Amino acid sequence: MKNSQGRLTGKVAIVTGAATGIGEAVARRFLAEGAQGVVVDRPGSGLVQTYAGQEACHCLECDVTDADAPQRLVEAATKNFGGLDILVNNAGIAPSAAFEELTDELWDRTLDVNLRSVFRISRAAVGAMKQRGGGRIINLGSVMSEIGGPGLAAYGASKHAVAGLSKCMAVDLGPLGITVNYLEPGVIVTNMTRPFLEAPGFREHWEQKAPVGRLGQPDDVAACALFLALDEAAFVSGFGLRVDGGALVNF
Repeated sequence: MKNSQGRLTGKVAIVTGAATGIGEAVARRFLAEGAQGVVVDRPGSGLVQTYAGQEACHCLECDVTDADAPQRLVEAATKNFGGLDILVNNAGIAPSAAFEELTDELWDRTLDVNLRSVFRISRAAVGAMKQRGGGRIINLGSVMSEIGGPGLAAYGASKHAVAGLSKCMAVDLGPLGITVNYLEPGVIVTNMTRPFLEAPGFREHWEQKAPVGRLGQPDDVAACALFLALDEAAFVSGFGLRVDGGALVNF
């Protein structure tokens, strides 16, 4: 991929959940802007094939909930590219279960992937970012960081918590030159949302609810992640940026 404008030249990033969907779009946008970095996804996700031939990135296949995942991610960035400037905590799952049928195992797995990994990887990244004089942490929330939905108690709880965690991180890490923000995608067309999009009436409801008249694409989210990663966004922190085509304000 050619360097289009080079707005991230010299920056090193980590992007989790980067094999497909939003994570892939973010990683490719960063690479196109001159960044180097580590792309992360589960074994068997096709990560290596996705980034074949990309010399500016290092593929790391691991589960973000693994005990050693934070150390492995940060070490991969520092050893391969000399440091770390940007962390995008994108890896996530969205299992659906009626509340009374929600098991402890499904609850724990959802919170482990969507929240605990964000905390642990971010904590591990702070030291490397301090050595660079600051950095950017961008967490993936959701419109469900603000609202609820049927069958999504674990997912909604995790995304509300990502919002709260991001705000507190912004307060604690600001003095270190590290900004922390979170994105709130609406309905984005990805492999993760496909089961929901196949449900009767779901697609039509959200297309009509969004004033712009369409569902989101991964590139819509990637463009917002890029803004938050830029030096020009240095005074933006603790902020949840909706990427939902105006759906939540349309009652």
